[in-house]
Amino acid sequence: MEKILTTILSQYVKRGSLTLVTPGGREFTFGDGTGEEVRIRFLDKGAERGVVLNPELRLGEMFMDGRVVVERGTIYDFLVLVLRDATVDDRSLPARLLGRIRFLTRNFVSRNNRWRSRRNVAHHYDLDHRLYELFLDPDRQYSCAYFERPDCTLEEAQLAKRRLVTAKLLVEPDSRVLDIGSGWGGLGLYIKQMGGARQVQGITLSTEQLEIARGRAEKAGVADSVRFVLQDYREVEGSFDRIVSVGMFEHVGPRFYDTYFNKCRELLKPDGVMVMHTIGLMDGPWYPNPWIDKYIFPGGQLPALSEIIPAIERAGMIVTDVECLRMHYAETLLAWRRRFMARRDEAMALYDERFCRMWEYYLACCEAAFRFQNVAVFQVQCARSAYAVPLTRSYIAERYEDLRMREAMREADAIREVAPERPAQTPASEPVPLRKQRH
Repeated sequence: MEKILTTILSQYVKRGSLTLVTPGGREFTFGDGTGEEVRIRFLDKGAERGVVLNPELRLGEMFMDGRVVVERGTIYDFLVLVLRDATVDDRSLPARLLGRIRFLTRNFVSRNNRWRSRRNVAHHYDLDHRLYELFLDPDRQYSCAYFERPDCTLEEAQLAKRRLVTAKLLVEPDSRVLDIGSGWGGLGLYIKQMGGARQVQGITLSTEQLEIARGRAEKAGVADSVRFVLQDYREVEGSFDRIVSVGMFEHVGPRFYDTYFNKCRELLKPDGVMVMHTIGLMDGPWYPNPWIDKYIFPGGQLPALSEIIPAIERAGMIVTDVECLRMHYAETLLAWRRRFMARRDEAMALYDERFCRMWEYYLACCEAAFRFQNVAVFQVQCARSAYAVPLTRSYIAERYEDLRMREAMREADAIREVAPERPAQTPASEPVPLRKQRH
């Protein structure tokens, strides 16, 4: 296996400096010698054999178990060297055959009926909420941020994401909004407080997220108009002016794409608008990463745009806008990984060393995938009527800036509430008028 492993690495690693130490103590170097050295050691022949025969699953497992050790650099540094110049042809014959089998059986893997969906969500989202507080922004946004400037902080980028999604949603004062996969409630609260929706209903399958979301709505004084319920999307009844879904469609699975969009059409009013924000594949349908499926998101599967659009069309809706956010999630994951590693000791206090290695590998391999493996985020807007949205995309930028202005006004109001009163001779500043919306 040593010879096969070194042959594969020599095909994958074209740039950089990688040193491999085998179980027998032999050292091999790969790359062109540029940059900082990354040094990785296999501690036993079983680890070596497993990674050769099933790299997508076993590399992560061996790292979690401490049988593959990165002695210099990080596991992310190693993944960069391996993936940035790799092609499908570089994979070993066993890995290619295994990949073909996984693709043919992917519908079986993601058979996300109601019972499985609830169990799969609990596996990841019902972890101790203190874990997520180690690396998420204060609003607990656990999806791709929107870096409108290179120097954006994570907090600014996550606020910009909520702003962009809400702008595309075309929320009106009388809008009744359904948030499918509402998480910890941040987007639903933003749509109410900044977007001005009359009512927001958020649905989730996570009991941990539900409790926090409801508490946030109560604290904000909007629990009567922002409701969060434990419910599967297939169980929702009613009629909504707007439907939004961020980071949920990845958990639907190809077998249920038609079910999902048919339900959305049923719930959406004839003049309604839907916005879906989902991770997806830019190079066509493929199978879910087996390590991610086993340890992180069981039943999850990334859709290709060529799967999303036909399913929308079959449901009798039309696509009114598509945007591809390419490196935004890579930057989001970079921020999460740095924050998690900076507070790794706190994660250890909650779980154990193996869990921390698992979480480090999860954040590292996902970031590498977004940088080097044609994974991106799609924002797809659709409607039942071609007249539901304006004729040009200028309304998105206009509403985006209006929302930014409302945020600034809200922040100024909050400061005035806690600041001492101004002297009588100091005139108060006039509020900034909102831009008139064009529809």
